[in-house]
Amino acid sequence: MENFIETPNLFIPLSDGRKLSARMWQPVGKNFFPAPAILEYLPYRKRDGTAIRDEGNHPAFASQGYVCIRVDMPGQGDSDGLMYDEYTEDELSTGVEVIEWIANQEWSDGNVGMIGISWGGFNGLQIAMRKPIALKAIVTVCSTVDRYADDIHFMGGCLLTDNFAWSQQMLAYSSRPPDPELRKDWKEVWKNRLENQPAHILTWLNHPIRDTFWKHGSVCEDWSSIDCAVLAVGGWADLYTNAPPQLIENLNCPRSAWIGPWEHKYPNIASIEPKGDFFKETIDWFDCFLKKNNSNHSLPMMRTYINCFDPPNGRWKSRPGRWIKEQTWPSSNIKKIAFYLSQDGLSSTIGSGKKNIKTPQNLGLTAGYICPGMRIEHELPSDQTKDDDISVCFDTVHLDEDIEILGAPKLEVEFSTDRPHAYLIARICEVSPEGISERISFRPFNLAHYVSHEYPENLVPGKVYKAIFDLNHCGWRIKKGNKLRLALSTTYWPMIWPVAEVANVELNLKNCCLILPQRRKGLSPDLDQDQNVDTVTPPMEHKWEYLISPSGKKSERINNNNQIIVETYDNFGHLKSKDHGLEQYMQVWHEYSIKEEDPLSSRLIARWETFTKKDEYEMRVITEHDISSDNNNFICKINLKAFLNSQIFHEKKWNEKIPRKWQ
Repeated sequence: MENFIETPNLFIPLSDGRKLSARMWQPVGKNFFPAPAILEYLPYRKRDGTAIRDEGNHPAFASQGYVCIRVDMPGQGDSDGLMYDEYTEDELSTGVEVIEWIANQEWSDGNVGMIGISWGGFNGLQIAMRKPIALKAIVTVCSTVDRYADDIHFMGGCLLTDNFAWSQQMLAYSSRPPDPELRKDWKEVWKNRLENQPAHILTWLNHPIRDTFWKHGSVCEDWSSIDCAVLAVGGWADLYTNAPPQLIENLNCPRSAWIGPWEHKYPNIASIEPKGDFFKETIDWFDCFLKKNNSNHSLPMMRTYINCFDPPNGRWKSRPGRWIKEQTWPSSNIKKIAFYLSQDGLSSTIGSGKKNIKTPQNLGLTAGYICPGMRIEHELPSDQTKDDDISVCFDTVHLDEDIEILGAPKLEVEFSTDRPHAYLIARICEVSPEGISERISFRPFNLAHYVSHEYPENLVPGKVYKAIFDLNHCGWRIKKGNKLRLALSTTYWPMIWPVAEVANVELNLKNCCLILPQRRKGLSPDLDQDQNVDTVTPPMEHKWEYLISPSGKKSERINNNNQIIVETYDNFGHLKSKDHGLEQYMQVWHEYSIKEEDPLSSRLIARWETFTKKDEYEMRVITEHDISSDNNNFICKINLKAFLNSQIFHEKKWNEKIPRKWQ
């Protein structure tokens, strides 16, 4: 007999008359009544989209005495309403209302926690900023504290191509219908969604700097706004590596960070091993703050995995390394060491002379996907040698001892350019004696943002500027006998959309250095190593069958127009519920093209197809994006088609030009 009971669907009434669809798991037994609750609040459809993951996590939490509630946000899944953007006032205020509703139910003891990864990790932090009385603790996974500087839209002020790809993905996700079994008015709800569906990219491109649009929902705007307990979880292979260290450094509430080698996944279902016992960590955290009413915890401030060199091939595999812990953060065990950029490489002495950087547009093909874990295969960085060969590289000599780094490397440069806009992309790599190069960390930087992301300035050609910027946080041990490499470029395609003109960046080496956060040697194992990682609680069985298994592929070629073409295909599998019979099927194609010497040849063509089937109804949605740019504009051609039983149900098109600003 299962020690929980499930309510597959219930509707939560809102004060404005709308209702939100939810799925609930409750513990069985008088000892668990009333009980604390765990909320996960997402746009990704609890009926099918996240059902497998939900069925793996929430029943396990419920078996430990928690009521678990997975809620579809307004305008998504089987819920009422419309969704016009990420993290809107409606989304967040409604989240607060849902927490209040939970706290007032007869089965609730009034204590609520939130879990969430990515979007759910973001809105968990953002809702915590609003201080709902019942919200006592959150577990935020793969999230950000700064929506401009550290999200899928911009990085370092540079435009990510995933700003376009993510817009299209959300258009495809949000255009799917409710389950006809749960809503008699499903056709009207679906039609209303389709008619009001926004093309998010048209909004996001109009906010190219860190303005009030991005400050909304950014925790770093007011660290003091969060007073509930925060467990911040991340993975070094993910896009969102910076939030856990930043949260534990700046928050004043009970807090702890846990960072593994993982991709953009919950640690217990990550493809990169060693996996993490997300179930145990979450239960321990909530037991402390939801059941025991403790004001603190016994965890170190930081527990993390330190990666070691492993020849990369872009595919999922187990990572060599070890678990360590830091009782405080920032840690007194970490000191800054400087490597100066010189004509001979990275040196302990200050360099001299100049170095020019002007790289071809096709540099970046070894980068992998910006956010590994969101596709099927070929997402991780591969051997960096191909990109290193056309970058400007600064190497150390072969190291005579290991160097362990933990934190954010920092690059200081004095530079001039020949154009008003230019990017500088920095990668640090570990290079074996055989010449294999593995990326440790990276960061692009828009040099026009040398003052700040809020107040950029056009660069005056020939004028000398100074810039200091952090690379992404990392935990890494560089092996004795290998080299440390700093690789610099002005391009990084297809991860970063190029500036309009080919730019040369000239460095004055006298005032350029790389600063690493080196962790001191000789720490005792008792103080240093985290040993509590022996077992991982597996997720519970889900209730879906694969009619078609997931698959993916990636290819590169040069066409007759001398364009470098990168093509990816991801098939997320055809699934059918064993419980209610709903079927879902998603596949996506991306084509990135560019010419080696022409930034204005950059183009992204993408297509998403989603298929939903219930009884006699077959619902298909096709979205297409064709993105290009000229000197002055981004050109966005977007199509949305929805079919009901092979007949057009709704069609919508956008053909817009958005002015280029600071890109």
